[in-house]
Amino acid sequence: MKKITIINGHPDKEAFNFGVVEAYAKGAISSGAEIRHITLAEMEFDANLKYGYQKRMNLEPDLLRAIDDIKWADHLVWVHPVWWGGVPALLKGFIDRVFLPGIMYRYRENSMLWDKLLKGKTAHIITTLDQPGWYYRMMYGRPSVNQLKKSTLQFCGVSPVKVTYIGIIRNSKESQRTKWLTKVHRLGVALK
Repeated sequence: MKKITIINGHPDKEAFNFGVVEAYAKGAISSGAEIRHITLAEMEFDANLKYGYQKRMNLEPDLLRAIDDIKWADHLVWVHPVWWGGVPALLKGFIDRVFLPGIMYRYRENSMLWDKLLKGKTAHIITTLDQPGWYYRMMYGRPSVNQLKKSTLQFCGVSPVKVTYIGIIRNSKESQRTKWLTKVHRLGVALK
């Protein structure tokens, strides 16, 4: 049985991203996967890494559960909107607070190298946009994907990391949203 943790990085519980998460989860469950959810909009934690890496902040209970859920999973599904080219501040703060040395990676003593503590896991980023995915890639170089896929997940050993773009969300009609949710449901059924 595949173990999947879905991380919903949208801070608004009424956002379309919540429908995306639900569609993916239903599809994956229908294929026999076990699902856990990390829903940032429902969590209580300080998103500000106040001391950088100079001093460790105490991890709130919601963050400790999230770390367990990430480590438990074989596959991570990240659902988030793209705002100003990047991930929402709450998601960035979550990453800052959870993807810590000694937890998700470990620097080797007297070396520039590190151990990737999430090695063996795979991921899929499903991101919503107010522009076509091809435009986001060509015009802006897809900074949110580079940050999450390359600088975070792959840095910690997660590979491969697939990406699905959904958009243009703004002013989209119900019929188009239904098509997107069907597409995401199929990704869940395929356990991708």
